[in-house]
Amino acid sequence: MKTATKSRHQRRGKAQRRDIHQQVTDNIIASIEAGAGDWQMPWHRSGKGLNRPVNIDTHQHYRGVNILNLWVAGEIKGFGKGVWGTYKQWQNRGCQVRKGEKGSLVVFYKELEFEDQNTETGMVQVETRLMARASTVFNAEQVDGYEPEPVPVPENPATPIEQAEAFVAASKALVRHGGNRAFYNSAKDFIQMPERERFLGTKTSSPTEAYYGTMLHELTHWTGHKSRCAREFGKRFGDNAYAMEELVAELGAAFLCADLGITSQPRPDHASYVDHWLKVLKADKKAIFTAASKASQAADYLVSLQIKEKEAA
Repeated sequence: MKTATKSRHQRRGKAQRRDIHQQVTDNIIASIEAGAGDWQMPWHRSGKGLNRPVNIDTHQHYRGVNILNLWVAGEIKGFGKGVWGTYKQWQNRGCQVRKGEKGSLVVFYKELEFEDQNTETGMVQVETRLMARASTVFNAEQVDGYEPEPVPVPENPATPIEQAEAFVAASKALVRHGGNRAFYNSAKDFIQMPERERFLGTKTSSPTEAYYGTMLHELTHWTGHKSRCAREFGKRFGDNAYAMEELVAELGAAFLCADLGITSQPRPDHASYVDHWLKVLKADKKAIFTAASKASQAADYLVSLQIKEKEAA
């Protein structure tokens, strides 16, 4: 630790964080603006389906904003695979990134220690901070020598999905069916859903995909209750807090749809939120990081309930 270079490192660290946050935010904004007209966000792709991006070396899913950024990169470049890795990680697997291929950005945070000398007491204090760092990864379709594992045949989208039904049931959320709109009532802590028959298919989704996409959106809202993830955005985002919560629910539904093998689809009321999302993202370059982090937290919370249900059985 070198106190003499602290100010220079801090300036460079802050500049890098600004660059990383702004670059990722700009990518997401560009994707939303490109897809706002026909609701074709990267996480709304149908056909080939969309899975949470996974690392070739660790076999772990990417988290938070990295999910969105890799989805966006995959959409722009037309990738059909969700496997990513650094140049070295692909080499370790006996694969070679093709010459001329451009990588995509992922962000990670590293703990760094800074020494700060108190001018009055002369004492040196050590402070630990999280610093944003960037890494470049390449998709499986950018390398030679990769043989993907066989993809299981998806269930008939026109029928209820057993895995998704079990996932919702394990949450123990109170779900009521009836009426013609979906919402989460935070005061009375219940989810209201229209009957399954009311959900119609579109050019991008089946009725079943529409139903579960909406259910998981509301279930993500449900996790925000003070007795669960206690999610609040009022202080930081003020009048935009509602738009932030809707973005979290949209992303949470997308993450869960990917995990459960359901093609995520846009909600019928999605268009009314897009302008609000853009205003939030353009005003605060870290907003998408916050939304993605909270969506990952919500998804993790719901997954933990599945584990508890299995352990209790």
